[in-house]
Amino acid sequence: MSGVSGTVVAGSGVGFGDPRAAAITLVTFAVLATVVSATGALLYRWYFRTEIPEGVAVLLGVSIVALYLNTTSLGVLVSAETAELLTVEAVVFNVTALALAAVVSPVGRYAGDRLAVDVFALSGMKGIEGEMSRFVRSVGRVTPVTLPAPEDIEDMDTYEPVSPEKKAEMADRTLVFGRGLTVEALRERLIERVKTDYGVGYVDVDVAEDGTLEYFAVGSRVTGLGPTLAPGRVAVALSADPPNNATAGDMVQIWRAEPEPDRVATGELRGVVGDVATVALDESDAEKLSLEGGYRLVTLPAEPQADREFASLLRNADETMATVTVEDGSELVGTTVGEVSAVVAAVRPGEGSVQPIPRRAYAFAAGDTAFLVGRPDAIRRFEADAKRVEDDGTGDGGPASGPDSTADDDAVDAESGSASEDVTQR
Repeated sequence: MSGVSGTVVAGSGVGFGDPRAAAITLVTFAVLATVVSATGALLYRWYFRTEIPEGVAVLLGVSIVALYLNTTSLGVLVSAETAELLTVEAVVFNVTALALAAVVSPVGRYAGDRLAVDVFALSGMKGIEGEMSRFVRSVGRVTPVTLPAPEDIEDMDTYEPVSPEKKAEMADRTLVFGRGLTVEALRERLIERVKTDYGVGYVDVDVAEDGTLEYFAVGSRVTGLGPTLAPGRVAVALSADPPNNATAGDMVQIWRAEPEPDRVATGELRGVVGDVATVALDESDAEKLSLEGGYRLVTLPAEPQADREFASLLRNADETMATVTVEDGSELVGTTVGEVSAVVAAVRPGEGSVQPIPRRAYAFAAGDTAFLVGRPDAIRRFEADAKRVEDDGTGDGGPASGPDSTADDDAVDAESGSASEDVTQR
């Protein structure tokens, strides 16, 4: 019986009764778990283009050791007439082996992931992130782009700011892309990569020809009903009885059931959960609602609103919408609609009514308000060009020409004349 028990302890006739054999067996298990977890990390990086989760790597390392122990134990049960599997010595040895595999698996995970980064970067694969050797950078097989430090990552205007933790996570990271990409293609892939890897909603970036970043800003995708509400409108939750076929976007009338049926307001249904309906309506109508409830909703046979559909599409797109006023003395004065990179949906002149879809030959004038639809970088450049060019008083690089400078010139001429007279008199 003791012979069988000794066989079951380590699965191969090894137990803590023989310290040397037990140590060799445990080292073998550790190497096996490290190799398996490293292989899993390498394959995971190759397929998913990201680092394997630590829990998955530990599970792989522990599983291979547990599989070996269970297989040898099953062999003992089949070959032996009687077997004692749950001996104290067997349990202690097996637990020790599994714990050792769990400890060394993260080491294999790190080694396999680093090996995958270097090997795939050397072969020119796209989308591998990590530190690469100088040789890989020097041969020019890839184009590395290094993100700026946390304090240099800007926040995008009109978007929710990204948390400092998220900025610290992406800061100083090097993203690798294939060689031979155009500046625009590199920019598009960089934006998509940052969105995918770090869960950022919007990215605004300017990339130089050598891959360096001239501007980098991020913003979070706005959630909730607030961004979809027009000025002067609010969303309220009502305890009501909406029709069973009512869906978000339907126009509804809000009726008070008691003491007499009375129509309170008209709004837009935004959501229904049980007997609670969320309705968007004017602020003045919202003030008529009471806390007691007892409302009924009546769906109106109205067609879907074009502005509502446009807002829904724009909310999920990379483009955004903004209004920019052209200032007097800006570079945009005299520039036509067809010359700007953003889409000009409408223009409201300083004096006059709104002109939807203006002609491409329309020239911007001071005081015009442009309604833009485009990517954040295009809108950012339009806003920069729409600002007044500050005159620093230097003109074309010559002397200042203001009133003060004229007085200074007169003073200089006077001093020069006095000096000339002094020289002549001498």
